[in-house]
Amino acid sequence: MSRAEQLLTSVPTDIWIGGKQTATSTGARFAVLNPATGQQLATVADASSSDALEALDAASAVQASWAATPARERGEILRRAFELLRGRSEEFALLMTLEMGKSIQESRGEVVYGAEFLRWFGEEAVRIGGRFTAAPAGNGRILVTKVPVGPVLAVTPWNFPLAMGTRKIGPALAAGCTVLVKPAEDTPLTMLLLGQVFVDAGLPSGVLSILPTSDAASVSDPLMQDDRLRKITFTGSTRVGKMLVRSAADRLLRTSMELGGNAPFIVFDDADIDAAVDGAMLAKMRNGGEACTAANRLYVHNHVREEFTSKLTTRIAALSVGPGDVDGTDIGPLINAKQLATVSALVDDAVSKGARVRTGGHAPAGKGFFYAPTVLDEVPPHANLVRDEIFGPVAAIIGFDTEDEAVSAANDTVYGLVSYFYTRDLDRAMRVSAALDSGMVGVNRGAISDAAAPFGGVKESGFGREGGSEGIDEYLETKYVALQ
Repeated sequence: MSRAEQLLTSVPTDIWIGGKQTATSTGARFAVLNPATGQQLATVADASSSDALEALDAASAVQASWAATPARERGEILRRAFELLRGRSEEFALLMTLEMGKSIQESRGEVVYGAEFLRWFGEEAVRIGGRFTAAPAGNGRILVTKVPVGPVLAVTPWNFPLAMGTRKIGPALAAGCTVLVKPAEDTPLTMLLLGQVFVDAGLPSGVLSILPTSDAASVSDPLMQDDRLRKITFTGSTRVGKMLVRSAADRLLRTSMELGGNAPFIVFDDADIDAAVDGAMLAKMRNGGEACTAANRLYVHNHVREEFTSKLTTRIAALSVGPGDVDGTDIGPLINAKQLATVSALVDDAVSKGARVRTGGHAPAGKGFFYAPTVLDEVPPHANLVRDEIFGPVAAIIGFDTEDEAVSAANDTVYGLVSYFYTRDLDRAMRVSAALDSGMVGVNRGAISDAAAPFGGVKESGFGREGGSEGIDEYLETKYVALQ
């Protein structure tokens, strides 16, 4: 039996409710595929509406006791979960590679990144503050405290199946909220294995439930209509996020939305070109380009465009494509056939409108959902991929002549998650950082995510922040008490 087969036999595949694995009310199951082969990896329990409400029953029953659990104790549970997760790094890395497709090196990096949210918010649990002051009028005292929002529904995406879960579960548990997680249909196995980590860490029964499903609405709709649910946090597409916000409005649920991106990556003529190429490789090719933070539009000053494009093309053309669990693979498959068709259509559209293929530009023959790492130059501004998120290993390069032109083009999008730019000029760095209309800005760096920093966007990239000291505030309500 191979290492992968041994791992798959040990991974939980039923839903988690009340701190234990259980079959669904219907007994239904759905298949999880390996995107490198298109073949089935496993089947998992398919949660129904009644399963979702049973999980909410469990969460509601222990919400008060979990909120009353000392912050230090909540933090210690998160710390133990962090250590257990890091101790099982290779299992989690291989499992993510099998169900999502990313290279094993990328998966190992995600384990480190994802685990850090448990450690960070375990430390933040004991720093939930408040204030006590005299009323300015002299007629009493003002007491301000922070209290848990209450039961939370967390909906996570497939592209970072571990980290996007810990980034929500960590602050929610630290704040004293119970949590129901609906993982992405394509990648539920990683979250189900994480459920075992929390059981082993001593998390009380009912505090965390995990509900994989092939029908997201069958789980989210009854929960969002139930008065006991107090918050929804979602990472995914802007289209789905808007639908959830509309549903949340009926009960005025607290919401956090981390949605789509269309990140610009600007290379000014005074940039260190080699450093900019290094940064572009990170910003564009990390996770095979399947990231909301991925550089979608590379704006390069025309004085340095050919140098930058030539060097980037050499680097991207050298990337090894194959199954993520094979040593030496740099770029694994896309998540599924639909995403492969989307990337192919965006590239074909750009080429038909005048873009020049410098490398790649096609899906290789054979099994699996692979797309060749691609560089497109002379991309016209009316190409669909300038407007739409690519979510694949395709670098689209567009020339510019002036700073104002670059900033205007970068901001010409309904999205506003992250922007990147390279320059050696400190004044320009400050000026452009202020001018870019996005929630996050990377200056002379191609990777910005950090558990200690607030992650989130503006415009149609959503609202709310995850990570940093700001992240726990999303799960806390402010209570004011007037004292005589």
